[in-house]
Amino acid sequence: MTRKRNRTRPALSLQERLNKFTREARAAASKLPAGAERHTLLQKARDGEAAAEIERLLSSPGPQDPE
Repeated sequence: MTRKRNRTRPALSLQERLNKFTREARAAASKLPAGAERHTLLQKARDGEAAAEIERLLSSPGPQDPE
């Protein structure tokens, strides 16, 4: 017999979670001196922004021309 997965919905939408992740990564990076760790956090923040933009374009009501 298979067990049913205990699934819950996230409290925030994907867009809100991506924006929160980006804000937190940038805040953490601003507290660090220049270096590899700061660079990594800033790259993750940029990746989060790109993911949020892609998600926004994919969830739009119809085909949109890139701006």
